[in-house]
Amino acid sequence: MYSLLKPILFKFDPEKIHYVVTANLKRLNRFPGGAALSRAIWNVKSPKLEREVFGLRFTNPVGLAAGFDKNGELMGEMANLGFGFVEVGTVTPLPQPGNPKPRMFRLPEDGGLINRMGFNNLGVDVVAERLAAFRKTKAGQKELIIGGNIGKNKVTPNEEAVSDYIKCFDRLFDVVDYFVVNVSSPNTPGLRALQEKEPLMDLLNTLQKRNSKNGISRPILLKIAPDLTDEQLDDIIEIVQQTGIAGIIATNTTISRKGLASSDELKNETGGLSGVPLSKRSTEVISYLHRKSNGAFPIIGVGGIHSAEDAIEKLNAGAALVQLYTGFIYEGPALIGRINKRIISM
Repeated sequence: MYSLLKPILFKFDPEKIHYVVTANLKRLNRFPGGAALSRAIWNVKSPKLEREVFGLRFTNPVGLAAGFDKNGELMGEMANLGFGFVEVGTVTPLPQPGNPKPRMFRLPEDGGLINRMGFNNLGVDVVAERLAAFRKTKAGQKELIIGGNIGKNKVTPNEEAVSDYIKCFDRLFDVVDYFVVNVSSPNTPGLRALQEKEPLMDLLNTLQKRNSKNGISRPILLKIAPDLTDEQLDDIIEIVQQTGIAGIIATNTTISRKGLASSDELKNETGGLSGVPLSKRSTEVISYLHRKSNGAFPIIGVGGIHSAEDAIEKLNAGAALVQLYTGFIYEGPALIGRINKRIISM
Protein backbone atom coordinates (compact mmCIF):
# COMPACT_ATOMS: atom_id res chain seq x y z
CA MET A 1 0.00 0.00 0.00
CA TYR A 2 2.74 2.48 0.96
CA SER A 3 4.53 1.86 -2.35
CA LEU A 4 1.43 3.23 -4.12
CA LEU A 5 1.06 6.18 -1.75
CA LYS A 6 4.71 7.20 -1.59
CA PRO A 7 4.99 8.78 -5.09
CA ILE A 8 2.03 11.02 -4.23
CA LEU A 9 3.44 12.00 -0.83
CA PHE A 10 6.84 12.76 -2.35
CA LYS A 11 5.29 15.35 -4.68
CA PHE A 12 4.75 17.66 -1.71
CA ASP A 13 7.12 19.65 0.47
CA PRO A 14 8.54 17.14 2.99
CA GLU A 15 7.83 19.22 6.08
CA LYS A 16 4.26 20.09 5.04
CA ILE A 17 3.34 16.52 4.13
CA HIS A 18 4.78 15.31 7.44
CA TYR A 19 2.10 17.26 9.29
CA VAL A 20 -0.63 16.11 6.91
CA VAL A 21 0.29 12.46 7.40
CA THR A 22 0.64 12.68 11.18
CA ALA A 23 -2.66 14.56 11.49
CA ASN A 24 -4.37 11.72 9.65
CA LEU A 25 -2.66 9.14 11.85
CA LYS A 26 -4.12 10.92 14.88
CA ARG A 27 -7.58 10.96 13.27
CA LEU A 28 -7.34 7.22 12.60
CA ASN A 29 -6.34 6.60 16.21
CA ARG A 30 -9.41 8.51 17.46
CA PHE A 31 -11.79 6.74 15.09
CA PRO A 32 -13.69 3.85 16.77
CA GLY A 33 -11.64 0.74 16.18
CA GLY A 34 -8.89 2.68 14.40
CA ALA A 35 -6.19 2.04 16.98
CA ALA A 36 -7.07 -1.66 17.14
CA LEU A 37 -6.98 -1.87 13.33
CA SER A 38 -3.51 -0.27 13.23
CA ARG A 39 -2.23 -2.73 15.81
CA ALA A 40 -3.75 -5.67 13.97
CA ILE A 41 -2.11 -4.65 10.68
CA TRP A 42 1.30 -3.49 11.86
CA ASN A 43 2.18 -4.86 15.29
CA VAL A 44 4.47 -7.88 15.56
CA LYS A 45 4.60 -9.52 18.98
CA SER A 46 6.93 -12.22 20.23
CA PRO A 47 8.93 -12.97 23.39
CA LYS A 48 11.95 -13.23 21.06
CA LEU A 49 11.72 -9.47 20.47
CA GLU A 50 11.82 -8.44 24.11
CA ARG A 51 14.98 -6.77 25.36
CA GLU A 52 16.20 -5.42 28.68
CA VAL A 53 18.59 -2.56 28.06
CA PHE A 54 19.95 -0.05 30.61
CA GLY A 55 17.44 -1.40 33.11
CA LEU A 56 14.36 -0.91 30.91
CA ARG A 57 12.22 -3.59 29.33
CA PHE A 58 11.51 -3.07 25.62
CA THR A 59 8.77 -5.09 23.91
CA ASN A 60 10.84 -4.94 20.72
CA PRO A 61 14.16 -3.34 19.75
CA VAL A 62 12.88 -1.02 16.99
CA GLY A 63 12.33 2.60 18.02
CA LEU A 64 11.38 5.91 16.46
CA ALA A 65 14.33 8.30 16.44
CA ALA A 66 14.11 11.86 17.74
CA GLY A 67 13.01 14.51 15.27
CA PHE A 68 9.87 12.82 13.97
CA ASP A 69 7.74 13.55 17.05
CA LYS A 70 9.29 16.75 18.31
CA ASN A 71 6.43 17.78 20.57
CA GLY A 72 5.18 14.54 22.09
CA GLU A 73 2.03 14.21 19.99
CA LEU A 74 2.31 10.75 18.45
CA MET A 75 3.28 8.21 21.10
CA GLY A 76 0.10 6.15 20.87
CA GLU A 77 0.03 6.30 17.07
CA MET A 78 3.66 5.15 16.81
CA ALA A 79 3.08 2.33 19.30
CA ASN A 80 0.13 1.17 17.18
CA LEU A 81 2.43 1.03 14.14
CA GLY A 82 4.70 -1.36 16.01
CA PHE A 83 7.50 0.73 17.47
CA GLY A 84 8.85 -0.61 20.76
CA PHE A 85 9.94 2.83 21.92
CA VAL A 86 9.56 6.46 20.89
CA GLU A 87 12.05 9.25 21.44
CA VAL A 88 10.48 12.72 21.54
CA GLY A 89 12.27 15.98 20.85
CA THR A 90 14.74 17.49 20.56
CA VAL A 91 13.11 19.57 23.31
CA THR A 92 14.47 22.93 24.49
CA PRO A 93 13.52 24.98 27.58
CA LEU A 94 11.78 27.70 25.60
CA PRO A 95 9.70 27.29 22.46
CA GLN A 96 11.51 28.20 19.28
CA PRO A 97 10.49 28.26 15.61
CA GLY A 98 13.68 26.75 14.25
CA ASN A 99 15.43 27.82 11.09
CA PRO A 100 13.75 29.55 8.12
CA LYS A 101 11.80 27.38 5.66
CA PRO A 102 12.35 25.45 3.47
CA ARG A 103 14.57 23.42 5.77
CA MET A 104 14.07 19.78 4.76
CA PHE A 105 15.03 18.30 1.40
CA ARG A 106 14.61 14.82 -0.04
CA LEU A 107 17.45 13.20 -2.00
CA PRO A 108 15.54 10.31 -3.66
CA GLU A 109 18.49 9.33 -5.86
CA ASP A 110 20.47 8.66 -2.70
CA GLY A 111 17.67 7.55 -0.36
CA GLY A 112 18.47 10.44 1.93
CA LEU A 113 17.22 13.61 3.59
CA ILE A 114 18.94 16.87 4.40
CA ASN A 115 17.42 18.85 7.23
CA ARG A 116 18.32 22.07 8.98
CA MET A 117 15.27 22.23 11.23
CA GLY A 118 17.07 23.89 14.14
CA PHE A 119 15.32 22.30 17.14
CA ASN A 120 11.89 23.71 16.28
CA ASN A 121 9.61 22.72 19.16
CA LEU A 122 6.93 24.07 21.51
CA GLY A 123 9.17 24.08 24.56
CA VAL A 124 9.65 21.70 27.45
CA ASP A 125 6.55 22.76 29.42
CA VAL A 126 4.18 21.86 26.58
CA VAL A 127 5.94 18.56 25.91
CA ALA A 128 6.00 17.61 29.60
CA GLU A 129 2.27 18.29 29.94
CA ARG A 130 1.47 16.22 26.86
CA LEU A 131 3.55 13.29 28.07
CA ALA A 132 1.95 13.48 31.52
CA ALA A 133 -1.50 13.40 29.93
CA PHE A 134 -0.53 10.44 27.72
CA ARG A 135 0.77 8.50 30.72
CA LYS A 136 -2.73 8.73 32.24
CA THR A 137 -4.43 7.15 29.23
CA LYS A 138 -4.95 3.43 28.72
CA ALA A 139 -2.41 3.45 25.88
CA GLY A 140 0.09 5.36 27.99
CA GLN A 141 -0.10 2.82 30.79
CA LYS A 142 1.03 0.00 28.52
CA GLU A 143 4.59 -1.01 27.73
CA LEU A 144 5.76 1.78 25.41
CA ILE A 145 9.14 3.19 26.43
CA ILE A 146 9.46 6.96 25.94
CA GLY A 147 12.76 8.79 25.65
CA GLY A 148 13.30 12.50 26.06
CA ASN A 149 15.87 14.05 23.72
CA ILE A 150 17.03 17.36 25.20
CA GLY A 151 18.99 20.31 23.84
CA LYS A 152 19.69 23.99 24.30
CA ASN A 153 17.93 27.01 22.84
CA LYS A 154 19.67 28.66 19.91
CA VAL A 155 20.04 31.96 21.77
CA THR A 156 21.69 30.34 24.79
CA PRO A 157 25.48 30.73 24.64
CA ASN A 158 27.51 27.56 25.07
CA GLU A 159 28.91 28.74 28.41
CA GLU A 160 25.33 28.73 29.74
CA ALA A 161 24.18 25.58 27.92
CA VAL A 162 24.26 23.38 31.02
CA SER A 163 21.39 25.36 32.55
CA ASP A 164 19.21 24.63 29.48
CA TYR A 165 19.85 20.91 29.74
CA ILE A 166 19.11 20.98 33.48
CA LYS A 167 15.77 22.72 32.89
CA CYS A 168 14.70 20.11 30.35
CA PHE A 169 16.00 17.25 32.50
CA ASP A 170 14.14 18.38 35.61
CA ARG A 171 10.90 19.12 33.78
CA LEU A 172 10.76 15.80 31.92
CA PHE A 173 12.08 13.57 34.70
CA ASP A 174 8.69 12.28 35.81
CA VAL A 175 7.30 11.60 32.32
CA VAL A 176 10.09 9.90 30.35
CA ASP A 177 11.87 6.58 30.81
CA TYR A 178 15.30 7.69 29.58
CA PHE A 179 17.11 10.84 28.48
CA VAL A 180 19.23 11.63 25.44
CA VAL A 181 21.68 14.52 25.58
CA ASN A 182 21.87 16.01 22.09
CA VAL A 183 25.09 17.91 21.48
CA SER A 184 25.59 16.58 17.96
CA SER A 185 23.03 18.29 15.74
CA PRO A 186 24.72 20.37 13.02
CA ASN A 187 21.78 22.77 12.85
CA THR A 188 22.26 24.81 16.04
CA PRO A 189 25.30 27.11 15.74
CA GLY A 190 28.15 26.04 18.01
CA LEU A 191 26.30 23.05 19.48
CA ARG A 192 28.81 20.45 18.31
CA ALA A 193 31.53 22.25 20.26
CA LEU A 194 29.87 20.76 23.36
CA GLN A 195 31.10 17.33 22.17
CA GLU A 196 34.62 18.34 23.16
CA LYS A 197 35.83 16.40 26.17
CA GLU A 198 35.89 19.09 28.86
CA PRO A 199 32.45 20.71 28.27
CA LEU A 200 30.87 17.31 27.70
CA MET A 201 32.24 15.91 30.95
CA ASP A 202 30.93 18.95 32.81
CA LEU A 203 27.47 18.65 31.26
CA LEU A 204 27.10 14.91 31.86
CA ASN A 205 28.50 15.00 35.39
CA THR A 206 26.09 17.81 36.25
CA LEU A 207 23.10 15.84 34.98
CA GLN A 208 24.27 12.69 36.75
CA LYS A 209 24.41 14.56 40.05
CA ARG A 210 20.75 15.52 39.59
CA ASN A 211 19.79 12.06 38.42
CA SER A 212 17.87 10.86 41.45
CA LYS A 213 14.39 11.67 42.60
CA ASN A 214 12.73 9.77 45.42
CA GLY A 215 15.22 6.99 44.90
CA ILE A 216 14.60 6.82 41.14
CA SER A 217 17.17 7.56 38.46
CA ARG A 218 16.79 7.68 34.68
CA PRO A 219 19.24 6.26 32.13
CA ILE A 220 21.12 9.09 30.41
CA LEU A 221 22.43 8.50 26.88
CA LEU A 222 24.62 10.66 24.70
CA LYS A 223 23.85 11.12 21.00
CA ILE A 224 27.01 11.59 18.96
CA ALA A 225 27.85 12.75 15.45
CA PRO A 226 29.09 10.33 12.79
CA ASP A 227 31.83 12.79 11.84
CA LEU A 228 34.00 12.19 14.93
CA THR A 229 37.54 10.87 14.49
CA ASP A 230 38.75 7.65 16.13
CA GLU A 231 40.55 9.76 18.72
CA GLN A 232 37.33 11.59 19.53
CA LEU A 233 35.47 8.28 19.76
CA ASP A 234 38.13 7.09 22.21
CA ASP A 235 37.35 10.20 24.27
CA ILE A 236 33.63 9.33 24.11
CA ILE A 237 34.34 5.86 25.52
CA GLU A 238 36.34 7.40 28.36
CA ILE A 239 33.62 9.97 29.04
CA VAL A 240 30.92 7.28 29.25
CA GLN A 241 33.00 5.28 31.69
CA GLN A 242 33.99 8.26 33.84
CA THR A 243 30.55 9.83 34.06
CA GLY A 244 28.66 6.56 34.42
CA ILE A 245 25.99 7.44 31.85
CA ALA A 246 23.95 4.54 30.50
CA GLY A 247 25.04 4.46 26.87
CA ILE A 248 25.38 6.02 23.43
CA ILE A 249 23.13 6.73 20.45
CA ALA A 250 25.16 6.38 17.25
CA THR A 251 24.65 8.43 15.21
CA ASN A 252 23.12 11.80 14.47
CA THR A 253 23.11 13.24 10.93
CA THR A 254 26.32 13.92 9.00
CA ILE A 255 27.70 17.08 7.43
CA SER A 256 29.54 14.98 4.84
CA ARG A 257 28.30 14.93 1.24
CA LYS A 258 30.75 12.31 -0.02
CA GLY A 259 29.56 10.04 -2.82
CA LEU A 260 26.11 11.56 -3.36
CA ALA A 261 24.44 11.09 -6.76
CA SER A 262 21.93 13.92 -6.26
CA SER A 263 22.19 17.25 -8.03
CA ASP A 264 24.69 19.86 -6.83
CA GLU A 265 21.76 22.08 -5.90
CA LEU A 266 20.52 19.49 -3.42
CA LYS A 267 23.96 18.40 -2.23
CA ASN A 268 24.87 21.99 -1.43
CA GLU A 269 21.91 22.54 0.89
CA THR A 270 23.23 23.10 4.41
CA GLY A 271 22.11 20.81 7.21
CA GLY A 272 22.47 17.25 8.41
CA LEU A 273 22.28 14.37 5.96
CA SER A 274 20.46 11.18 6.98
CA GLY A 275 19.34 7.99 5.29
CA VAL A 276 21.20 5.50 3.09
CA PRO A 277 24.35 7.66 2.68
CA LEU A 278 24.80 7.56 6.47
CA SER A 279 24.34 3.80 6.88
CA LYS A 280 27.92 2.62 6.47
CA ARG A 281 29.48 5.30 8.66
CA SER A 282 26.98 4.90 11.50
CA THR A 283 27.62 1.15 11.51
CA GLU A 284 31.37 1.80 11.58
CA VAL A 285 30.95 4.05 14.63
CA ILE A 286 28.80 1.44 16.39
CA SER A 287 31.34 -1.28 15.66
CA TYR A 288 34.27 0.86 16.81
CA LEU A 289 32.65 1.87 20.09
CA HIS A 290 31.49 -1.67 20.83
CA ARG A 291 34.86 -3.22 20.01
CA LYS A 292 37.08 -0.65 21.74
CA SER A 293 34.93 -0.59 24.89
CA ASN A 294 34.61 -4.40 24.99
CA GLY A 295 30.84 -3.95 24.99
CA ALA A 296 30.98 -1.98 28.23
CA PHE A 297 27.81 0.01 27.53
CA PRO A 298 24.67 -0.29 25.36
CA ILE A 299 24.50 1.43 21.99
CA ILE A 300 21.36 2.43 20.11
CA GLY A 301 22.08 2.24 16.39
CA VAL A 302 20.50 4.77 14.06
CA GLY A 303 21.37 5.95 10.56
CA GLY A 304 20.39 4.59 7.17
CA ILE A 305 18.19 1.67 8.23
CA HIS A 306 16.01 1.11 5.16
CA SER A 307 15.66 -2.68 5.35
CA ALA A 308 15.62 -5.55 7.82
CA GLU A 309 19.15 -6.39 6.70
CA ASP A 310 20.32 -2.87 7.57
CA ALA A 311 18.93 -3.28 11.09
CA ILE A 312 20.53 -6.70 11.55
CA GLU A 313 23.86 -5.24 10.42
CA LYS A 314 23.64 -2.61 13.18
CA LEU A 315 22.71 -5.23 15.77
CA ASN A 316 25.56 -7.50 14.67
CA ALA A 317 27.95 -4.53 14.91
CA GLY A 318 27.09 -4.15 18.58
CA ALA A 319 23.86 -2.17 18.82
CA ALA A 320 21.41 -3.32 21.48
CA LEU A 321 18.49 -1.42 19.91
CA VAL A 322 17.88 0.42 16.65
CA GLN A 323 15.95 3.53 15.63
CA LEU A 324 14.31 4.64 12.39
CA TYR A 325 13.59 8.03 10.88
CA THR A 326 14.51 8.47 7.21
CA GLY A 327 13.99 4.78 6.47
CA PHE A 328 10.51 5.05 8.00
CA ILE A 329 9.73 7.90 5.60
CA TYR A 330 11.09 6.10 2.54
CA GLU A 331 9.86 2.58 3.29
CA GLY A 332 6.71 3.19 5.35
CA PRO A 333 5.44 1.51 8.53
CA ALA A 334 5.82 -2.02 7.12
CA LEU A 335 9.56 -1.62 7.68
CA ILE A 336 9.07 -1.94 11.45
CA GLY A 337 7.34 -5.30 11.07
CA ARG A 338 9.89 -6.56 8.52
CA ILE A 339 12.72 -5.86 10.94
CA ASN A 340 10.95 -7.51 13.86
CA LYS A 341 10.01 -10.57 11.81
CA ARG A 342 13.61 -10.92 10.65
CA ILE A 343 14.80 -10.79 14.26
CA ILE A 344 12.28 -13.47 15.27
CA SER A 345 13.54 -15.73 12.47
CA MET A 346 17.16 -15.54 13.59
